[in-house]
Amino acid sequence: MQYRNGQRLPPDALGVPARLSVNPRARRLSIRIDGRAGEAVLVAPSERALAQAVAFARTRAEWMRQRLADRPDSAPLEPGATVPLFGRDTRLIATGGAGAARLVEAADGPVIQSGGEGEAFSRRVENLIKRLARQVLVERTEHHLRSLGQRPVKVSIADTRSRWGSCSPHNRTIRYSWRVIMAPPAVADYLAAHEVAHLVHADHSPAYWSVVQRLVGDHRPFRKWLRENCPALHAVGR
Repeated sequence: MQYRNGQRLPPDALGVPARLSVNPRARRLSIRIDGRAGEAVLVAPSERALAQAVAFARTRAEWMRQRLADRPDSAPLEPGATVPLFGRDTRLIATGGAGAARLVEAADGPVIQSGGEGEAFSRRVENLIKRLARQVLVERTEHHLRSLGQRPVKVSIADTRSRWGSCSPHNRTIRYSWRVIMAPPAVADYLAAHEVAHLVHADHSPAYWSVVQRLVGDHRPFRKWLRENCPALHAVGR
């Protein structure tokens, strides 16, 4: 069978919904779980290797089923809910009316207060979190740019499924997932350092990681935190 980049396989093919993905930079076959889409993603370095990725996935069927079953429940942005923000549990409170969402520090911890009902409430809260994400990530990006003597870049905020951030050195743009602002500040700072370091080395070579280490020290705990908490952060707002 001929497989294609982006092709989706029905659940009866591997026991779980799956999507095929070609990444020319990949050095080996791999499988990751897309918690938001509820599917496994089979990654290969070329389309010719996708058949090998499918064969490999068949040997990992139980692992994929378990990982998808262990996904956190959805966490809609609704009054009374609690979401992480800067690594702290933050309560969502409806204020009535149509006021914009704002972050305040209450006696028992941070609170996001917002007007609107239903989808309007959720949209206001999400817009606030995105604004906070842009503010913090731009500041940390500029900090690391100065540390490396790099020129300014264009920063954008998105809701990516597979990456926390990406850097395009040729046009000096960096894109971040707004969801990383829900992580502890040191993790968001690491992500900014990770992307800025790609302006020096576009790969993930030892030389690249030495630049990251120069910026934030031991990066392994931050990478581990993102791996372990990825499903929970992507469940927010679902």
